[in-house]
Amino acid sequence: MPATTPRAQVLNLAILAYLNEGPPHGYALRKALNLSLGTFRTLSYGSLYPALRRLENAGLIESREDHSIPGSPRKRITYSISAKGRDYLDNELSSAGPGDWEDGTFDVRFSMFGSTDSATRLRILGGRYARMLERRDALALWADSAFRHADSYATELARHGLEQVNAEVAWLDNMIESERRIYAARRTGGHTAAHE
Repeated sequence: MPATTPRAQVLNLAILAYLNEGPPHGYALRKALNLSLGTFRTLSYGSLYPALRRLENAGLIESREDHSIPGSPRKRITYSISAKGRDYLDNELSSAGPGDWEDGTFDVRFSMFGSTDSATRLRILGGRYARMLERRDALALWADSAFRHADSYATELARHGLEQVNAEVAWLDNMIESERRIYAARRTGGHTAAHE
């Protein structure tokens, strides 16, 4: 794949994951991504179709005209994942790096956890947890500085940010603990029903 931004990379991954479930046309694909991926709620055709072209040029997806829609004067193009695309998707879902736990990508990676192995899920959750602790420390310093300078609005904004980060840290604590139980059970041959 050609080098792209982290947001474009995660969009590519989301498209491949969705196409792995079946071959929709562009409208259905955009609608599904907008519904399931909060980060891409405003995904436009101007973002989707260039991504589809890049994926097709890289040999990861294939397109074909769909003539099975009765009474439709417009041709519809359906997209499907190729064997090379499945290999790429499997490889990407089993890897994790700093870009996977940033604000623009974490939600999308998390939405694909059902297709991601437990060890990779733990790496992504751990990375996000560390990022949120860094953010919490920075917000606490900002709040302290704003308080010392009697800037009530900056203090309130920092307090609000701290509440949000603390809520995410608590949620991540629970997710990591749950994931560790799943990982341990799989390593020892046990079984757990959560997040299968």
